[in-house]
Parts: sequence; structure tokens; C-alpha cells
Amino acid sequence: MQTENIILANGCFWCTEAIFSRLDGVLSVLPGYIGGDVDNPTYEQVCTGTTNHAEALNVTFNPDEISLQEIFAVFFTTHDPTSLNRQGEDIGTQYRSEIFYLNDHQKQIAEEVLSGLEKGQFFVNPIVTKITKATTFWKAEDYHQKYFQYNPDKTYCQAVIKPKVEKFETLFADKIKN
Repeated sequence: MQTENIILANGCFWCTEAIFSRLDGVLSVLPGYIGGDVDNPTYEQVCTGTTNHAEALNVTFNPDEISLQEIFAVFFTTHDPTSLNRQGEDIGTQYRSEIFYLNDHQKQIAEEVLSGLEKGQFFVNPIVTKITKATTFWKAEDYHQKYFQYNPDKTYCQAVIKPKVEKFETLFADKIKN
């Protein structure tokens, strides 16, 4: 089986992991940090906003089951790509909207999708999503892995993550894993 990885930053990785882990054709999602100035950053360091890291997901998928365009459709639909360094009440550069590509093909597809969204004027405000060559991806601490799955009753999960997952499940019902 062929696999591919793409690294996506679109807000809190607890939220994004809960969404992308349900997506058919996605084999695994790994929360972590990318794009910063500190080696092996901790969550506490990233939360200060001083390391320049983004909370991100390293998404492993089977391109024979799901296309990069479909992954980008979920990416752009399940967060606000017009909000600079903010997703809802999560504020700071660590919550920015950014695609970290691993090869020229991914860069090309990301640029085509972004250009199409801009030309189609799907959003009222300008899209601020950056497309950047991936640097070192640092795995987040173990307690961040499958956070929503293990903590569904926590207040943040109920108030923030659950509505995002429900929106995803409504919009992409045909793309949810069995």
C-alpha cells in the first residue's frame, strides 16, 4: 500500500486530530509542532507563542483512497483560513493556518486549491493560509495523542471539539471511516 504524509496547521491539534482521524483514507494523525526556532519544543513553550511553532498534524494517508485535494477540502472547511493567528478563542501564532508541504507536488496542489478558493471567493475575508516547505516536525507529548477520544467529557472537548466534529460529520458524511 502506498502512503503519503502532509503536515497541516489549522488551530488546536486536539480539534484537528479528532476530525482527520475520522477521515476515510487517513491511516494516522500525529499531533505535534512545526515551523519554530526551538528544537524539541514542549507544549508549555509553544503555548507562550515565542517559539514560532504551530500546533500541527502529520497526516498519513493512502492516496489511492483519498486525494490531497479532498484532504485540503476538509482542511479549509473545518477551520477559518481567514483568521490570522486565531481559531475561535485560541489565539496566538501557534494556532495559525498553514500547509507544510513535503514535496513539489504537494506545493503545487496546495497552491492550486488556494488559488481556486480565492478566485471563487468562497470566503468573505481574504485567506491568510500560508504554504511553506516543511521543516522538522516534533511529536507532541503523549497526553496530546487522541485527546478527544480519551477526554470526550472535558469542558473544552464538549464546547469546542465536539461541534467541529459534528460539522465535519455533516459536511463530509460520505468520507467518514466505517
